[in-house]
Amino acid sequence: MAYTDIDKPTDYFNTVLWTGNSGTNAIATGHATDMVWLKWRGGSNNHQLQDIIRGVTKPIFPNTTGAESTASPSITAFTSTGFTLGNDGGDYNDNGREYVGWSWNANGSGSSNGTGSITATVSANTTSGFSIVKWTGNGTSGATVGHGLGAAPKIVLIKKYSAGDAWTMLNTNISLNTYLALNSSSGAISDPVFNNTAPTSTLFTLDSDGQVNDNGASIIAYCFAEKKGYSKFGSYTGNGNSDGTFVYTGFKPAFVMTKRSNSSENWYMLDNKRSPFNPPINALSANLTNAEDTNATGRTQDFLSNGFKLRTSDTAVNGSGDTYIYMAFAENPFVTSTGVPACAR
Repeated sequence: MAYTDIDKPTDYFNTVLWTGNSGTNAIATGHATDMVWLKWRGGSNNHQLQDIIRGVTKPIFPNTTGAESTASPSITAFTSTGFTLGNDGGDYNDNGREYVGWSWNANGSGSSNGTGSITATVSANTTSGFSIVKWTGNGTSGATVGHGLGAAPKIVLIKKYSAGDAWTMLNTNISLNTYLALNSSSGAISDPVFNNTAPTSTLFTLDSDGQVNDNGASIIAYCFAEKKGYSKFGSYTGNGNSDGTFVYTGFKPAFVMTKRSNSSENWYMLDNKRSPFNPPINALSANLTNAEDTNATGRTQDFLSNGFKLRTSDTAVNGSGDTYIYMAFAENPFVTSTGVPACAR
């Protein structure tokens, strides 16, 4: 079996940068784009997330509990090569402002999935292990929803978007009786909103909690299964040393988001486009409106050919004995499908 099935990660995930033009702005991602998370880098404003199932001009906001908004024109199209922005104000495409977007390829506008007790609309990419899932809650404990991946997801990130509520992350690296809130700095929160049940290759399970299964509510989930050489959703323990913990991913990272799970700390996002050289020090916080920190030495790490290594003793990412979860996507696999090693950074 080949080391990886994905030699070109940008076919499925990419970080893109652009300068706003206050007009029509076609952004090339290198793949058919079905979800975009974007942020104005230079000032205080919400993170914005849009997907192809809920449709264009419908952002939700990773740093807030707010419901879906209508932001015309914002993203006006998802295309086979990227996405298109309209004549928006400051959040997307203001003239001269600098923006970042993280984009994923799922499988278009989705289809009906009746595998679980709740029928959902699912757009699933089984090659890259990413799916977008939309359903209407039924308020029933033990309800199940099909995710379409054919492999058990490590992460299921849920947002009730018809009303305000927390972003709720199932992460299999922490207790199934807990969840992490993307919009909050809190550590793992004790509440079995996922019915204390691990996801399977076909389903994830919900309890009756309003955050994930409010009766009659419109709910969206973003599901991630690991794919060797392309994605890794793991955990590590900090050592409190500037010669920090090394985390093996099996690829050279293009993007890493970390969160201290045993205590309060922000969600920190680093990538290879805003910081093309080691150590990457251009950081954004998923749970904050803050502008990009262009000298985030307290959160820094080296992106290596087969993982990342913490280069700080700061508890933000490497406190002694603290536990952290991370999401990472590849720039290059450590070894290609033909057995050729990728270059070290």
